[in-house]
Parts: sequence; C-alpha cells; structure tokens
Amino acid sequence: MTKDVFDCMREAGSVREFKPEMIPEPTLTRILEAGCWAPSAGNLQPWYFFVVHNRDVKEKLAQACFDQEQVLDAPTVVVVLADPARANERYAERGAQLYCIQDTACATENMILAAAALGIQSCWVGAFDEIAVQRAVEAPPRLRAVAILCLGYGDESAKMKERFPLKDVVKFIH
Repeated sequence: MTKDVFDCMREAGSVREFKPEMIPEPTLTRILEAGCWAPSAGNLQPWYFFVVHNRDVKEKLAQACFDQEQVLDAPTVVVVLADPARANERYAERGAQLYCIQDTACATENMILAAAALGIQSCWVGAFDEIAVQRAVEAPPRLRAVAILCLGYGDESAKMKERFPLKDVVKFIH
C-alpha cells in the first residue's frame, strides 16, 4: 500500500542516517520507473540513472560530495545525469543549458515522492564536484551529473523544514 501523494510531499524530508538494509529490487524498480515518468521538454527524456551499491564507488562519490557521509551510508545511491546534447538537438542552447536540467530535476523529485510512497527515505544531494562524480561512476563525458539521490530505510526521522505561507510566495494575476 502506498501513501497519498500530498502526504508524501509533506513528509518526504531529507534523511542523512540510513540503516544498512537494502531496498528490495521490485521497490527500487518502481522508484526508478517513477523517475522515467517525469515530464520532459519535447518528451526527450534526457536522463540517465546510475544506481550505485558498490562501496568503493560510494566512497568516491562521498569524497566528490565534500565528504557527505549519507552518500557512503545509504544502501542505494542514484546519480542522476543529464544528456545536454539530446536536448540541444531540438532546443539548441536553451535545451542544453536549461531544459535538460529541469527535466532531470523533475525525474529526481518523482523518485523522491515514489520512495516516500513506498516507505523509503531519501536525501537529495546537490553539492558535489561534477567531474569527480562523472569519473566515479564512469559516465560518458557527454553526460552531466545533476543530482545524487541517497535512498534507504531511515535511521532517523525526516527533518521537516517550515515552508513560507502561500501569501508570501504566490501572486494571482486575474
């Protein structure tokens, strides 16, 4: 049974301490499929997901993430990469510089929500040395590392941050 998407949005805070228990393959597959269901400009789907379980590779990734321990400790780490060339073919520079980044961000958020719905906790890591990440996962040079998603069963409660009230961030134009 899965949670309601609105509950997932409210409850899917970042977790940085994980239990060593692996995510069952069918559950992980569902999370990755959710990433593939994300919207993308022109339906180009310019994403690749490198799923890392290997401890040595996770050590390299943790170093590339300025020693963020959750990257090493999470049982599953998904490196989300964009293919700017794919977006460039249809949308030129704007596709390569913006659309493929937006598309991979949508895919990452879909995976976070799917994970939350399935009882898996996550942490989106954005602070990293992009080249070091690409090297760690042996990604082709044309791919750009955009996000790292740590997944697993949390060994702590998700830390929810307060959100601005709608009146502070929404403007209705009639």
